[in-house]
Amino acid sequence: MVIASIGLYVYTKNMTRGILLVGNESSLSVAMATEAAKKVEQFAAAFIPNRLADPTGEKFLPTTESLIPLSWNPGSPVSARTLLLAAENRLEHIHEAILICAPPSIHKPPGELTSSEIEIMVNDHIKGWFFLVKELAAIFRLRQTGTLALVLSELDAGGGKDETLDILRSPASAAFRAFAQSILTVSQDEPFQAMGFSAAAAADAGAFAAFVFKLLEEGGRRNNGKWHKFGKLGFFGR
Repeated sequence: MVIASIGLYVYTKNMTRGILLVGNESSLSVAMATEAAKKVEQFAAAFIPNRLADPTGEKFLPTTESLIPLSWNPGSPVSARTLLLAAENRLEHIHEAILICAPPSIHKPPGELTSSEIEIMVNDHIKGWFFLVKELAAIFRLRQTGTLALVLSELDAGGGKDETLDILRSPASAAFRAFAQSILTVSQDEPFQAMGFSAAAAADAGAFAAFVFKLLEEGGRRNNGKWHKFGKLGFFGR
């Protein structure tokens, strides 16, 4: 356990708080992992690689030693169950599951997509969230406790003339938002807490990650079942 003391202030990392991060490889995933490492000695994470990316493009992978890397095949319901079992084996319990939707931009005319590319897009960036939340809800209901954070980001969104050709980011983000909203709508009837988060493209990834963890730590019925928005200048409404 790491303890730092300045005067009368003592900071202790929580060794019993089980945090699971799942999301796309992105700048926000890196920022969320960095923030999680400040809160706990170890946390588990499974990040979805951009299988349609240019191999020479920028990579977004967390490097903190606190991270316990886990594997996940988003298109498989069995893999979702296996992921959560692996996380619980390493953490003892999952107290907070943070799902990070920051899909990459794919600039390609629809008619030029191959069947395998379409399958990757649907499995990795839409279908996988359904399988994962189904399994998480079952665990949280059984235990009558837990927190599900649904984080939608456009921090890595591109721009320019080719933006109209982006056939993945917009539909994947819209699907995640609609799915998350349905979960938030019924959250008052669940024994676990559900919270939604979103950030504008101009927001700072580190500040947004800190904002998410701050509200998760606050907890309470006031924050449950709501979207919490973060902009370039910080928090701007719920």
